[in-house]
Amino acid sequence: MIAGLFRRADRRRRTIQSLHRTIGEAARRPGLYTALGVPDTVEGRFEALSLHVILVLRRLGQLPPPAADVAQDLVDSVFMQLDASLRELGIGDMGVPKRIKKLGASFYARAGSYGTALDAGDRAGLAETLARNVLDGVEPEAAGPLASYVEAAAAALAAQDLDGLLGEGPRFPEPVGAAATENSGDHR
Repeated sequence: MIAGLFRRADRRRRTIQSLHRTIGEAARRPGLYTALGVPDTVEGRFEALSLHVILVLRRLGQLPPPAADVAQDLVDSVFMQLDASLRELGIGDMGVPKRIKKLGASFYARAGSYGTALDAGDRAGLAETLARNVLDGVEPEAAGPLASYVEAAAAALAAQDLDGLLGEGPRFPEPVGAAATENSGDHR
């Protein structure tokens, strides 16, 4: 009986690690940086990862149980990795919790902004918030291709159930600039 509990916990941990890895791979696609203008900096990479995690969390929030448990495990995994990354960057033990708290607050604020715009079908609002948060304050019109990508990603994720998200992993469209709205092919 106890061995079964450990096997389930280990399988759950591996499943979340795989989901996290797949999201991280999507957030590191070169097209995000070359075609869609995400700055190739530590901050830009954090924003790209956050954006993709937020999109998956949004989808998990639309699914029945145990999707909420998966979402919590994913958030825990992401923030444990951020904690480790901050420590690798040389942030001391006293500074890490403060930074994590600040990153968490910005993460959840972005999740609210992106979700509100997506739920309302407000492309202009989505472009504005992406311009401010992800693209380092460029004009909202310049964020149009990224907004199109985010809308296409949300649509691709909406077609996946929990088994698909956990089995084959979340599907994201290829980040290819203005063509992102025309590209509805599913890629991981």
